[in-house]
Amino acid sequence: MGRSRGGRQGNRKLNHVPLLGLLLLPTMAVGPGQPGLLAPSQAQTNRSTSLPEGSTEPLERSWRELDQQLRTLDILLPQEQEAPAAADDATPPLPQTLLAPNREASGPLPAELDAPAPLSLPTAEQLGRGSIQGLSLEQALAMAFRGSAELQGQREQVAAALAELQAALGTYWPRISAVASGGSSQSGTSFYSPVGNTRLGFGPQFSTNGLATATGQPTGGALTVPTGGGAYLNESVNSVQAGLELQYALLDFARTPQVRAARARLQQSRQAYANDLRRLQLQVSEAYYQLQQADQLVRIRDATVRNDLVILQDALDLKQAGLVPRLDVLRRRAIEASDQELLIQALADRAVARRQLGVVLNLPPEVTPSASDPIQVQPRWPLDLEASLLAAYRDNPELEAVLATREALAREKDAAAAALLPTLSLFAAAGGYGANTNQFDISVSGGGCCGGTVIPVLNTNGYDWSIGLTLRWLLFDGGTTAARVRSLARREAAAAQQFAARRNDIRLRLEQAFFNHEASLAKLSSARRGVAAAMEAFRDVRLRYRTGLSNEVDLSITQERLINSLVQRLNATVNVNLTYARLLRELLPVSRDPEAPYAPELRLSELRLNDPHLSEQRPSPPGP
Repeated sequence: MGRSRGGRQGNRKLNHVPLLGLLLLPTMAVGPGQPGLLAPSQAQTNRSTSLPEGSTEPLERSWRELDQQLRTLDILLPQEQEAPAAADDATPPLPQTLLAPNREASGPLPAELDAPAPLSLPTAEQLGRGSIQGLSLEQALAMAFRGSAELQGQREQVAAALAELQAALGTYWPRISAVASGGSSQSGTSFYSPVGNTRLGFGPQFSTNGLATATGQPTGGALTVPTGGGAYLNESVNSVQAGLELQYALLDFARTPQVRAARARLQQSRQAYANDLRRLQLQVSEAYYQLQQADQLVRIRDATVRNDLVILQDALDLKQAGLVPRLDVLRRRAIEASDQELLIQALADRAVARRQLGVVLNLPPEVTPSASDPIQVQPRWPLDLEASLLAAYRDNPELEAVLATREALAREKDAAAAALLPTLSLFAAAGGYGANTNQFDISVSGGGCCGGTVIPVLNTNGYDWSIGLTLRWLLFDGGTTAARVRSLARREAAAAQQFAARRNDIRLRLEQAFFNHEASLAKLSSARRGVAAAMEAFRDVRLRYRTGLSNEVDLSITQERLINSLVQRLNATVNVNLTYARLLRELLPVSRDPEAPYAPELRLSELRLNDPHLSEQRPSPPGP
């Protein structure tokens, strides 16, 4: 058996040499400045030259051509900074920078883990003491609903819309204001009379000699202002007043549309919150399933590398015994190096998948999540395509949000048009006031004047009230109001088109998920059969290879098919869950109230299945 196998191996060596030459020749540039590279026609002509029987010259010429082709190829390849590795170098260890973020979870993630502050940034200490902790899908969903920054922002939007509605409702009530004012002022006043009032004949009070003293001496009247008389004084006033004002719109055609628009905006915010709940559950489910896929892919790649090392050791032992050529060992080393590259990339993908889940959950920077749930296949989707579409359209928060936006635009248009209508308002005010006036630094000239207006200290107080109606009717504004009404009407029409676009998007998303779900279930069944067959084939070919009944090429092909079948089964399993989550996203019943507790559903609920509108349901066959 040894001699016959050696003969087959010798033939295989000879057959591989011209094959490698034929593979390299079409990729090389042949020209007159490249000796040793022969055109196919010239090489064929040279080989056709008659040679003595048993001559080794054709074989030697083929070796020389191959050697020249490899040297030329080596010149064309870019030079490496590091020295090229030898074919028999030991397997290098995996990089620590990938092993650290891929270590096993240290424990379960605390259920009541607080999200980081919105305006905070991670510190070096937090990033340095990072830990990996496991959690289930349900725990991940609960954490996401509690700590998601986007969902919390939408809750704030709902609260803001509610406050805007309350503000609009307040316009039905009167506005009562308390007003008060107080202050101090000082002024200087000069009086000058170029013409007196003594000639007016108003009586003795206005005459220079109209009155007499007790001794009979004439004197001027109290109100006499001589010609050229004047005076100067300073005056300071301290005053305060307070009261109540009332304003009430008796007739305002814009008030009711504004309230309805605010109510529609609140409804739109609530529907957007519900839609964000659906989208967040899908994001968490996808991130979790993809992390499960990355975990399993690392296990597959790691098992593949371990198996490569075992087969490589078998090849080394067989070569030591002279049963296989050196080519088998070299091929096994190349396969092992390629599989280690795939393992390294799988480690990097799992580290990224963990961080992606942590970002979706809004975890603290020092915490890295790990999937603790095993991969479990979701069952077949219980509804047919038509029933799924009808259920997705009914009570869909994404569509309801567009309808609420359109309603708000319509009511805002009515409110804008009401600006051209009259408004009637009631106003009333009542209050009291008081003042203290001081006049000082008084001086007169030319006989003085204006004594009757000068009071050194004067206190004044009183009250006032008023009531009335105000009618306002805008007659002309240059077309501003009409233009705003047209703008809102166009935006309302755009919202209708947006509804049609969202409706089509929902159908496309649902049909894609539905068909891919059906395909994934079918592929999973085929992948399971493929794994079983590939596993048995790999066992057989390994035994045949170790006993010399099969060659290394058959072993490599069978091993590659086994790995591909394992990866295909993994992908089909994860795709079943992903497509189920995408279908559930379109039908998931969610709450519109941010304050209401919400429990995630990983499968279509029984209440949804018993909905009378979903009368046409297909039976649910067991999953594969």
